[in-house]
Amino acid sequence: MLDILRAHRKNFHMDPHQRYPSIADLRVRARARIPHFVWEYLDSATGTEATLRRNRAMLDAILLRPSILHGEFTPDLTTRLFGHDFPLPFGISPVGMSGLIWPDAERLLAAAAAKAGLPYALSTVASQTPEFVAPVLGQHGWFQMYPPRDPEIRRDMLNRARQAGFSTLILTVDVPVASRRERQTRSGLTQPPKLTPRLLAQVAMRPAWALGTLRMGMPRMRMMEGYSENKVKLSSTAHIGYLLRTSPDWEYLKALRDAWNGPLIVKGVLNADDAARLQDEGADAIWVSNHAGRQFDAAPATIEVLPAVRAATTLPIIFDGGIEGGLDILRAVALGADFVMLGRAWHYALGALGAEGPAHLVDVLTRDLTSNMGQIGARRLSDLPGRLLTL
Repeated sequence: MLDILRAHRKNFHMDPHQRYPSIADLRVRARARIPHFVWEYLDSATGTEATLRRNRAMLDAILLRPSILHGEFTPDLTTRLFGHDFPLPFGISPVGMSGLIWPDAERLLAAAAAKAGLPYALSTVASQTPEFVAPVLGQHGWFQMYPPRDPEIRRDMLNRARQAGFSTLILTVDVPVASRRERQTRSGLTQPPKLTPRLLAQVAMRPAWALGTLRMGMPRMRMMEGYSENKVKLSSTAHIGYLLRTSPDWEYLKALRDAWNGPLIVKGVLNADDAARLQDEGADAIWVSNHAGRQFDAAPATIEVLPAVRAATTLPIIFDGGIEGGLDILRAVALGADFVMLGRAWHYALGALGAEGPAHLVDVLTRDLTSNMGQIGARRLSDLPGRLLTL
C-alpha cells in the first residue's frame, strides 16, 4: 500500500495536468512565485478595472448549444491565416516588459511558439530586442509596433524586425496616451524598474524569479533605449517609449502600409466603422482588443463588439480580451473571430512552471478545445457559428 501511495504521489508531481489543469490553476501558482510588484503589473488593469471584469462577464453570457449522437470524432482545430495553416486557432500576444514578469520570457515564449507552430508577437517595449529573439523565432514571428514619432526611427525599427525574421507587423492604435493603471502605480513599480528596499523584500521571497533575473539582468526596454540619446529617469506612469512614440493617425497608417510589404494588422479596434475604413486603407487584418482593460475603463467588452466588426469587414479578425480557456476561444470563433491571442495566460504559465509552462498551456488549451467541441458536436471550427444559442 505504501508503494502505491508513493507511486501516486510521484505521478501527481510529474503530471502537470494533475495540479494545473486550467489557466486559473497556473495563475494561482504564478502569483506565489512572482514578486508582488511584478504581479500587479501583469494582473492589473486601469481605473476600477470594470472593463477587465466586463470582458469576463460578457464571455460568460455567450452560450453554445450542446448536440448529441454525433459518434466518435476528433475535432479539426486547424485554421488558415495570412496564407498559413496553423494547427491551433490561438497564439501569443505582445506584452510589454515581458521579461520583467518572468526572466527570459521573450525568448522562452518565442521558442515555445515555434515548436507548436503558433505565432509569437514581440512588443516594441519588450525587455529584449528582435535580434535577441531571432535565433529561436520560427516562421511565424509578428512584430508589434508602438508608433515612433521620428520617421527615421520607424524605418530602422521596421528594417530590424524584417531582418530578424518577423514577417507580420502589428500597429497598436489604442494607446494614444499613457493610462493611469492605479493598482500598478501603488505597487511601487517604476520604469525603468528600481529596486527599492520595499521591492527588494518582495524579490527575496521569490527565489526562482530572483535568480533568473540576476542571470538575465534587470529588465529594460532595450529596443526603445537604443533610440534614446538621454536615458531619462521616468515616473511610474510613463516610460521611455512615451518619449519616442506618437499617437498615430490615418496618414501614419498609410505611411506604414507603404513601408511594410508583409501582412499588416491593426490592433485595438472596437468600432465597426473603423474596421470598414481600415479595410479600405490596406490593412490585412483587424485585431479586436480593448488592451485587456489596461487603457480605458469605460470600454465595451471585446466579445460584445465582435459581431458588428465581423459584419463590417471581410478581413480576418483577430481577437483578445478575457480569454481563460478553450471554451472562450470557441465563443470568440463562433461570433466571427478567425484567430484568438492570449497574453496574460502565457505569463501565468511561465510563472507557474518556468520554461515548461508554455508547452503545458498549449496542451491545456488543446484539450479544452477538443473536449468542448465534442460536447457540441462541432467537427471543425467553421461549425461553431451554427452552435450559438440565443436566449
